[in-house]
Amino acid sequence: MQFRHPELLYALFLLIIPILVHLFQLRKFKKEAFTNVAFLKKINIQTRKSNTIKKLLVMLTRMAALAMIILAFAQPFFTLSDSAVKAKETVIYLDNSFSMQAKGSAGPLLKQSIQDLIKNVPEDTQFSLITNDRVFKNTRIKNIRQELLTLPYTASQLSQAAIALKAQNEFSDDPSTEKRLVLISDFQDKGQSPLSVSEDYKSYIVQLTPATLRNTSIDSVYVTKNQSNTITLAVLLSSSEKQESNIPVSLYNGEILVAKGTASFRESLETTVKFDVQPEGVFEGKLIIEDPDLNFDNSLYFSFNSGTSVKVLSINESDDRFLARIFSQPDFEYTGVLFRNLDYSTIADYNLIVLNEVGSPSVALVNALSAFAKAGGTIVIIPNQKSEPSAYSTLLTTLGGMSFSKINTTQRLITTINYDHPLYTNVFENRIKNFQYPRALVSFNLNGGDRLLTYEDGAAFLATRGNTYVFTSALSEENSNFKNSPLIVPTLFNVGKQSLNLPELYFTIGKDNVYDIPISLGEDAILNLSHTERASDNLIPLQQSFATKVRVTTGETPAEAGIYNVKLKDSVIQRVSYNYDRSESVLRYLEQQPQEGISYTTSIITLFDNLKAADDVQSLWKWFVIFALGFLLLEMLILKFLK
Repeated sequence: MQFRHPELLYALFLLIIPILVHLFQLRKFKKEAFTNVAFLKKINIQTRKSNTIKKLLVMLTRMAALAMIILAFAQPFFTLSDSAVKAKETVIYLDNSFSMQAKGSAGPLLKQSIQDLIKNVPEDTQFSLITNDRVFKNTRIKNIRQELLTLPYTASQLSQAAIALKAQNEFSDDPSTEKRLVLISDFQDKGQSPLSVSEDYKSYIVQLTPATLRNTSIDSVYVTKNQSNTITLAVLLSSSEKQESNIPVSLYNGEILVAKGTASFRESLETTVKFDVQPEGVFEGKLIIEDPDLNFDNSLYFSFNSGTSVKVLSINESDDRFLARIFSQPDFEYTGVLFRNLDYSTIADYNLIVLNEVGSPSVALVNALSAFAKAGGTIVIIPNQKSEPSAYSTLLTTLGGMSFSKINTTQRLITTINYDHPLYTNVFENRIKNFQYPRALVSFNLNGGDRLLTYEDGAAFLATRGNTYVFTSALSEENSNFKNSPLIVPTLFNVGKQSLNLPELYFTIGKDNVYDIPISLGEDAILNLSHTERASDNLIPLQQSFATKVRVTTGETPAEAGIYNVKLKDSVIQRVSYNYDRSESVLRYLEQQPQEGISYTTSIITLFDNLKAADDVQSLWKWFVIFALGFLLLEMLILKFLK
């Protein structure tokens, strides 16, 4: 038993007063004269004994009544746990990611969770609520009821480590309070580590379970064939289980339905549907399926922007036919020119400059290429095998602090690929160690730069520094067979594509997306993004302006999937499409294990019932008041009836 006001227990010392009154009372018996002295003496002894017993009982009842009153004012109580009397700090994490659209026993998991919170969180309880995109600090349930009822789903989902970090910021530094972190989620298995036990607070996990694990989604779309008038699109769909009925797939260009197909999952959980489209101008693509379970992955947006190609200029003193074949339309707009016929004023109009075995770069060329590189242009240097290393010293030093040291006349094999470099991302299915190695007869030794392709002795065959790529050997057929190697196409093709990083078919919201818009901006001019369906919603993305392009970087914004206009003031330059991350489509969940410091349940109602029971305080002061009245009543009965 505990007391709310234990300091009042000192009043129990007042119980000594009835004892003192009993011991020191001054009341005396009156003397009466009777004829029968022996008889009267006997009566006097009996009277004294009965008075002593009666007074002792009265004293004890009065002491008991006074003690009960004092105890009642001290407000005694008992609890089921020692923490019930501590002040509480509560932080609730409510998962509002797309996977919470899954249907539970009473509707979508998120909506069901919100209703349970509104009904079970006491209205006088102050707490902080964290979602994936919002924080409600030190609030009460009645203050945020409307915000909760209209809480939208979001594409992002906090990891359990991020949740713990945010919760730690919401808790105070007061060591006397009991801190509780409540996590309400379906806890999808995305390979993340489980919640760790903290000494600063106790965690309560509520794992919600959907009634069904069925879902069909559009995973991705990509181009399989790109001809002059026709583009073949492959749409990859997946299902969590095999289905007897076909799923219709609709393809729209804006609001116009242009094609329909069907997806079958009778034999496999993945299938591909192909569409042939003939884009004329801008194609605002949208793929739609009907699936009643998760809604966010039932549509996918993509877009084509016609008429935009990477401009490549090759400055030649050697055969450039292999370059013309690689940098072909519609991805590239290739121009080859002899070094002696070069118009330096046109260099700034290109995105990629290839210096194809120019024997001795002039000072004017070095200055022009230096200005081109500073403006964001990409340069590829293929040396001439007949040149001296010193012929490229000024050019290499100016562009990237690199230099050729000496000529190597021994044949060397190109044996190693830097698979981790972005130039070779998604180029190879496997990291091959044994392949038909290309060779170089005459080569230079390069100082500086990051190696992309290396010889068997570890020296660089292709290196990069910033936006400059340097080969250490001429690619002419009499010196190297690299032209016949499968490596040449992805190497030069990706260098060309990255020199003007045009928008892809679509980007994924929440990832770092970088693309270039081929436009020259004036002073103080900026690009903005606006949704094609709501032109009034303008976003200003992070952007960096160069001479012939603007590099745009997006991450968490835009937050809504769709097709967006890239605009300069009111003029639309390009379309860019964004889609939600598809990782939420996989309905696979963590198996949570209760452990010391972490409680586990599958119901919000059960959790708050348990917390209420643990915090319940049984007050006993009323019983002590009743006992006090009982002792006073007993005293009255003793005084009246005890003779």
